[in-house]
Amino acid sequence: MSEVQDFIRETVTTHPVVLFMKGTAQFPQCGFSGRAIQILKASGVTKLVTVNVLEDEEVRQGIKEYANWPTIPQLYVNGEFLGGSDIIAEMHESGELAEVLKEAGAIGNE
Repeated sequence: MSEVQDFIRETVTTHPVVLFMKGTAQFPQCGFSGRAIQILKASGVTKLVTVNVLEDEEVRQGIKEYANWPTIPQLYVNGEFLGGSDIIAEMHESGELAEVLKEAGAIGNE
């Protein structure tokens, strides 16, 4: 397994919530990444790690291979790939996202 795949696996398994995105939470570089951040904030997430794929082309390609998912952003909770922007939005609408985040210990006043 490559160093990039090791980095991705370690990142998603070490942190409860990880979003691989274009840009940063403070300055998203695409509409889909911005939408994902807005939804996560609206869900009350307090423990979020973001990885800016624009800073490293190997990570940008590697994350697509890691999840076998062609688009970015990609959300991982407790090491499990949940989906991209549309899936995050659907989960938020149904209330499922808040449940998953709560179970992961990523929502709260800690």
